[in-house]
Amino acid sequence: MKKELLMGTALVSTLGAASVAEAVTATMSGNHQTGIEFDSPTGGTDTNAQKNDNNFSVSLSETTDGGMTISSSFSIVNEATASSSVGSSDMDAGFTLAFTDGSKLDVLNAGNASSSHAVSIPGSAGAEGVATTSTNQAQTGLDFMTDSTVQGIEYHTASDFLADGLKMSFSASTDGGAAATATYRVDSHVAIGATYVTDLGDSAVTIGGGYSEADGSKTATAVTSDTGGFHVGLSAVTGDLTVAVGFADGHKAGVNLSSAGEVEADVVKAGIKYVSGDLTFNVGFASGDAKDNTIGSSGGSDDAKEVTSASISYAVASGVTAILGYTSMEASNEGSATDDGSAWYIGANMSF
Repeated sequence: MKKELLMGTALVSTLGAASVAEAVTATMSGNHQTGIEFDSPTGGTDTNAQKNDNNFSVSLSETTDGGMTISSSFSIVNEATASSSVGSSDMDAGFTLAFTDGSKLDVLNAGNASSSHAVSIPGSAGAEGVATTSTNQAQTGLDFMTDSTVQGIEYHTASDFLADGLKMSFSASTDGGAAATATYRVDSHVAIGATYVTDLGDSAVTIGGGYSEADGSKTATAVTSDTGGFHVGLSAVTGDLTVAVGFADGHKAGVNLSSAGEVEADVVKAGIKYVSGDLTFNVGFASGDAKDNTIGSSGGSDDAKEVTSASISYAVASGVTAILGYTSMEASNEGSATDDGSAWYIGANMSF
């Protein structure tokens, strides 16, 4: 035991001698949200359950003598779905290099440039939702087709790239080198995304979009279409009012419980947010249609989801927000109506 303590002391002393390591700036942030969800499925029994969402993040950064900033982060997550009360850790963040001209380069687990430019569409701020059968593959997010691998990079241009108000991203990732199995996996991707911000009268208008395509592999039957597609969205802010719409279309492979399916899907979303003093009102709508098949086949029947949601948030104190949310969904799986219902949520979020 003494040897281990001596080794630990020596290691700490050595690190302490390195002035660069000591100079790294660490900041902390996170939130604690908890509440009750009341779920009312059309063809089932009403239930209620506590919903928790607890996150703690640490951001690390330092600036070199040349003005470049090197940063990374990690988070500790404790949610209701965690396997134990201690939660789980997210340690997969890479590094971000921010250059003096305003551009940035994400290295390792960098993400997908198309996803980075998906326009945010208002919807309920609550944690409620109506569960659907696992075989319903209709999508409701604009960036459902933006897969990538951890061996990747993403470059973000500075603002006003090529034109005033324009910012772009480019990303690529490559194969991890493991042997293919019967479960489909993404081996590589390339993507591009852009956001354009301008003023139109009294409104600040944001247009965002992206395109992504990925290559994947598995043993035996090959996919009919690999993951990929595009999305586009528009948001207008006039004073306290935000109105946004978006559309997405693409393919996704490796879906369903066995990761042995593929889906062709499209999504339409719209939402409104209005802020009045300490109150924030959100209303959102999402419609998704999809055809899902086993890998290597085509055709199939339609899956669909239509989700309407709304919420009222009240700023009780600095960092403390009370939330009342409602979601209603109509769904069909393989052409047959199923999983319709509604859900309420009441809770509060504390952030720091």
